[in-house]
Amino acid sequence: MREPFLSIILPAYNEAGNIPEVLKKIYKVFLTMNLDGEVLIINDGSMDNTGIVSESLKEKYPFLHVFHHKKNRGLTESLMTGFNHVKGDVIIFLCSDLESDPEDDIPKLLSGIEEGYDMVVGWRENRKDGKLATSKIYNFLSRILFGVTLHDQNWIKAFKRDVLDALPLRSNWHRFIVPLAYHEGYKIKEVKTKWYPRKYGTSKYGIGRLFSAMIDLIVVKFRLSFIKRPMFFFGSIGISLFFAGFSINFLQVIGDFFFHYEIKEHVPMLILGIALMILGFQLISIGLLGELVVDYTSKPKGGKE
Repeated sequence: MREPFLSIILPAYNEAGNIPEVLKKIYKVFLTMNLDGEVLIINDGSMDNTGIVSESLKEKYPFLHVFHHKKNRGLTESLMTGFNHVKGDVIIFLCSDLESDPEDDIPKLLSGIEEGYDMVVGWRENRKDGKLATSKIYNFLSRILFGVTLHDQNWIKAFKRDVLDALPLRSNWHRFIVPLAYHEGYKIKEVKTKWYPRKYGTSKYGIGRLFSAMIDLIVVKFRLSFIKRPMFFFGSIGISLFFAGFSINFLQVIGDFFFHYEIKEHVPMLILGIALMILGFQLISIGLLGELVVDYTSKPKGGKE
């Protein structure tokens, strides 16, 4: 059985000081483990010499391919550029900032693939980059929403090529590679890896992105759970609101009829009940329209059902 052809993706934004050392370490792993593969550096609109340094190393490392974004597009777009050009049976995503050590981590990731797992995710030990609290919040919410019990979903990872078909990525959805793959039933393993402080450059990610991550978390949850049954989501909320409004107004009428409860003295409650009923009806209607759209788009094109 032949060794798998590897594709290592290195997104890079202002990492000119780290790129030579990262490639040197990857090259050592290729030699030591007798691996055949390629390395794809995605220069994501860097303002320093990342692009120049990367291009200058192509002669030294024939397996190196460099792609350039004219402006900074973010990690997800960088990964997508890499995914569109990979040739490997196994894809490995590494950081270009040397917070991980390719010499230690590539063998760990590949060992899980060799055991039969579809995806292997690194778990940073002794992490001290100031973003641990943010990461814990995200992983906790992800565990609740998706049932993924991993400790560190947004770190280095390796996965088989066919997993790519389960990754409908868009802006900032790199955070959800693991939940998306887990939802499709792929086997995922977590391995402990060491974390190292940066030698050059500064981190591009901070707590300011937590809010957008939470929004995306809700969107992905909706997509995975309700995209094929929108009535379940909109209908359940709509019915609840409709009956809440109906109950408020019904109690108003009962109170006026039996207990001389003056409705005109409680107009705000009456308006609230009517508003809830209208809103509930609208949500139910949206759910029904969504079901029609799903039914239409799920029909085979150019033939009978």
